[in-house]
Amino acid sequence: MALLRVNADGGQVRLHGCPDRPIAPALRQALAGLPPAAPIVVLVHGYRFTPWKPAHDPHTHIFAAGAPRPCWKARSWPAHLGFSECDPADGLCIAFGWDAKAPIDALGLSAVHDRTPLVAGALARLLTLIADMAPGRCVDLLAHSLGARVTLLAMAALRRPVIGRTILMAAAEYRSGARAALANPALAAAEVVNVTSRENDLFDFLFQAAIVPPRPGDVPLGQGLTGRPARWIDLPIDCPATLAALAREGMAIAPRRRRACHWSFYLRPGIFDLYRALIRDRGAWPAARLRALIAGPACRLPAEATDLPVFVPLPTARAS
Repeated sequence: MALLRVNADGGQVRLHGCPDRPIAPALRQALAGLPPAAPIVVLVHGYRFTPWKPAHDPHTHIFAAGAPRPCWKARSWPAHLGFSECDPADGLCIAFGWDAKAPIDALGLSAVHDRTPLVAGALARLLTLIADMAPGRCVDLLAHSLGARVTLLAMAALRRPVIGRTILMAAAEYRSGARAALANPALAAAEVVNVTSRENDLFDFLFQAAIVPPRPGDVPLGQGLTGRPARWIDLPIDCPATLAALAREGMAIAPRRRRACHWSFYLRPGIFDLYRALIRDRGAWPAARLRALIAGPACRLPAEATDLPVFVPLPTARAS
């Protein structure tokens, strides 16, 4: 099995479409057939998806093995990472669904945000199961938007080293959440690639307007992580110098085409070539090589050069 579909349900992990079947036997079977060097990847979606509403089901959208249902924001993450439906030689891709949909979208972000600790607990249980069943294997994660918060919370809760490399796309989380995860001794060998773009500044601003920062002065991870360790990499895909450097290394990623977009992190032509290499060819793409290609925070262009809104952190009143 190359693609295993699961969902978080009440803090537990259940098989998609077969919630009454225990997950452990299916997971054990999927792991048993993997070649030694094959990757294990967990995908975590963001806001407005839910496995329990067909029109918003991530398993028929970004988690579809083949062609997703018609939607301009639909692109198969498993297929673009090199996973098929059933071939274990591809590795194991685990599509992790959760209820990120609110009855009223305009007012729902806060309610969905409040669910993330319970969902993160389910993800941490899944990662621990993998660590128990496949000792010594690393798990990589690819997460978008509020799924990045779920991922970082789960990483902070782990008690065993199982994480290899995590890719966060347009992370809807604050810097303090990243620091809490990085402080976990179980993540001492884990690497995080935080993919950013000023296309997402508007969404970062709206996120901070809806979700009170947990600490004064805290800002979303779209602005990068200050004081980051070497195993944390901020990758600005709106930076022309960085894109040019990646292109010279064979990773041609299209420049931004929208003033504001929360989905270009996986829709941008060429971007999945990089994600696939970071996961499948980690030896050829160590953190040091990737970091050397990044022009740095100074390449974040002023608003007049990009026609994008300037991110201004909102004042915070909550005590730490």
